[in-house]
Amino acid sequence: MPAIESAITGEVHGWDGDTIFKLDNGQIWQQAEYDYTYFYEYHPDVTIYQTRGGCKMKVEDEDDTIIVKRIK
Repeated sequence: MPAIESAITGEVHGWDGDTIFKLDNGQIWQQAEYDYTYFYEYHPDVTIYQTRGGCKMKVEDEDDTIIVKRIK
């Protein structure tokens, strides 16, 4: 699967368990593992890419990544 590059629509306040991310390209992704990370970004760029453990999402300017699953 090629990497997906888009942006999260609106504000992001990190993730905290089952956070849902709506992307500008119309896709909707949900956090697929428990993790808590707080940050604030408005309309950040994201890259979603395939790994052995599932799809990971990297938010621009953040060091942490999160495993996500596509729900739409």
